[in-house]
Amino acid sequence: MHVKHKDRIVFTALIGISLLTITVLLWILGYVFLKGWRHIDIIKLIPPIVATMYMILIGLGISAPIGIGAAIYLNEYAKGGKFVERIRFATESLAAVPSILFGLFGMMFFLTTLKLGFSMFSGGLTISMMVLPTIVKTTEEALKTVPVAYREGSLALGASKLATITKIVLPSALPGILTGVVLGTGRIVGETAAIFLTAGTMYKLPKNLMETGRTLSVHLYLLAKEGISFEEAYGTALVLLLVILMLNICTYLIGAKLNKNRGR
Repeated sequence: MHVKHKDRIVFTALIGISLLTITVLLWILGYVFLKGWRHIDIIKLIPPIVATMYMILIGLGISAPIGIGAAIYLNEYAKGGKFVERIRFATESLAAVPSILFGLFGMMFFLTTLKLGFSMFSGGLTISMMVLPTIVKTTEEALKTVPVAYREGSLALGASKLATITKIVLPSALPGILTGVVLGTGRIVGETAAIFLTAGTMYKLPKNLMETGRTLSVHLYLLAKEGISFEEAYGTALVLLLVILMLNICTYLIGAKLNKNRGR
């Protein structure tokens, strides 16, 4: 009876913490919505939205294949040892580096050394290094959740190592992999410092990868920091939240569709 009483207290505390978290989230979303919905000007926000899409495409286009490939190697092929330990240590260390340092590195290397200038490409290259550790870690954890019996059964039926990974392991780990992609996307959309120093702050519609521009997060930062318009800042913040929400929904629908096709 005493044990059940403790379990009940712990359960109640966990429920309370969960409700508190949801309440805080809804309060923030509601506050931003009430402050910003009347001040959304889509025409003015088209250049930042396009620049943000450029950042997402470049950042994920570079980091996702490299990150997923690295995770597959670490979990499926590597057999431990100092080399693997150093890779994991480097990944964890990279995840702990402040974004401003990524921005300074990108500005010195991509802008100055490679002479790419302030551009979507420079910003995308910098942001890809930032989200790479997240994708590696989440993908590796997702691969670890796939039962060993799946691999052994596939290999026992005569499938090759590569076929087992591509046909069995990766589809089973897909939800976790997509989670890493979503987390990476969220960081790209919300990043300011690194993009500020590499992609620039010019308010214009970037027509190609080598042109400068201003993402939604940078646009929001400048509106608030310079005191230009706090009303427009709230409107931009609301659009930023909606963009993240739509990307998450699209990723969820893609994952559900792939899982449905795999189950047939």
